[in-house]
Amino acid sequence: MVYTNTDISPNTSTDKKVEAILKRYKEADNLKAQWKDKFEEAYEYCLPQRESFYDEEAGQKRTDKIFDETAVVGIQEFASRLQAGIVPTFARWANFEAGIEIPEQNVEEVNASLDDITQYIFEVIGNSNFNSEVHEAFMDLAVGTGVMLIEEGDAINPVKFSAIPLPHVCLANGPTNKIDSVYRKRSCKLNEIKVMYPKAEIPKEVMESMDENKKCTILDGVYQIYDEPNVEKFKHCVILLDKKVIIFEEEFDGVGANPYVCFRWNKASGEVYGRGPIFNAMSAIKTTNLTIQLILENAQMAISGIYQVEDDGIVNPDNIQLVPGSLIPIAPNSKGLQPINTAGRFDVAQLVLEDMRANIKKALYMETLGRPEGTPMTATEVAERMADLSRQIGSSFGRLQSEFVIPLLRRVIRILKNQGRIELPVINGREVKVQAISPLARSQYQQDISDINRFHEIIATTFGPQVLNLIVKQDEVAKHIGKLMNIPEKLLRDSTEQEALAQEVQGMAQQGQLEGEGNDVMGSPQGQQGPV
Repeated sequence: MVYTNTDISPNTSTDKKVEAILKRYKEADNLKAQWKDKFEEAYEYCLPQRESFYDEEAGQKRTDKIFDETAVVGIQEFASRLQAGIVPTFARWANFEAGIEIPEQNVEEVNASLDDITQYIFEVIGNSNFNSEVHEAFMDLAVGTGVMLIEEGDAINPVKFSAIPLPHVCLANGPTNKIDSVYRKRSCKLNEIKVMYPKAEIPKEVMESMDENKKCTILDGVYQIYDEPNVEKFKHCVILLDKKVIIFEEEFDGVGANPYVCFRWNKASGEVYGRGPIFNAMSAIKTTNLTIQLILENAQMAISGIYQVEDDGIVNPDNIQLVPGSLIPIAPNSKGLQPINTAGRFDVAQLVLEDMRANIKKALYMETLGRPEGTPMTATEVAERMADLSRQIGSSFGRLQSEFVIPLLRRVIRILKNQGRIELPVINGREVKVQAISPLARSQYQQDISDINRFHEIIATTFGPQVLNLIVKQDEVAKHIGKLMNIPEKLLRDSTEQEALAQEVQGMAQQGQLEGEGNDVMGSPQGQQGPV
């Protein structure tokens, strides 16, 4: 059975269509309202420089609750570490390979051509603004949900990336329990709409009734349509909320058609918004900030002190300043100012801080490689710790592959294909598949390489090298290890080149053998006798 949108159809009138879209947006906004308090608390303690989820003036101070910077710095490092592990800067972090529907005899040829296309795609990504925008999106991911907008660029930068802050969007699930609707509320001047949406059509009466230089509010919505089975179809609609008129409509279908890529760190079943590592550490973050606040208050009392004075009608406490070199007049036979001892010392706070900061760093994976102290770690130890990190975030890593990496590459491929820059079969998991080769993904492959090496050692030790060569296809093993280690396809010889090289080596060996036999014959001619 196919799910069909009954409230929005091609025959729906414009007014009813606007009403139906606004109704959906209202439902998504009400759903987001249930999360606003949690998100706002995380932003206040961990991302004070980011925009609030509630209305506020630009440049408003948001650091009143920050007394400890462990979480603030930790999110920056978390985003950087995640970027280096999944989408490293100026590096290939995925490969396109022949799928299961490609005939076996054509796999090598297809992989060789896809290798060149992959190289071009990542050159486009590396020269774009992707590396700066993905870091912003990963900081939102630390709270739970990241949103990336991927649009067609210009002749110089074919693809344009934009990290959309979570306060700006409302998300909604569809019948498949996946995010299928994204609503973005924006403010701009009326004369800027044509720049943002070149195909927008603003009614003449609207232009005449509104000031071009005055701010207006628009709703940019992209939602999925389920009127055809096994077809990804989306509708992009822009509404001028001030007049409740549609100024832009567009429908697109196919793989990679959705310009929004929404990805989550973790989530509970049925929920729309994700739960990031910050949620796990929020108790430790609040405790650390409160402890630092109490330490500062205790330090202030220790420095300035608390005093008592006799009220004899002569000494005015309001005129007393406790600064060095000050003279405080007192009445005769008066004790003057008497300091009050504090209730106790606050040294136990250091024990609390150490535990809480350790919990925060563990939640944000800040100490995976340990502190840079003592003897430097070997390459093997670093690889093992990276493998341990991939195991720790295994579920989240898999979710990021399916919700972020693969949709992002599909969207980039669609844009480049529409521009005529590449020729590539449709990425559907059969003709062409996407294989992650990021540092975190390769750390998982290290176990496979270790198993292969261990197998070689056991067979060679037990039965000898000759039996090992009889059992194992060494050329196929070398190719498989090269694939696991992300060795480019063009650096490996194909089967035809291997056969030609083997014949050449065999011919050279035979020629050398014949020359050696000839030298033996010439070196001992008949009739020549050596010395007696």
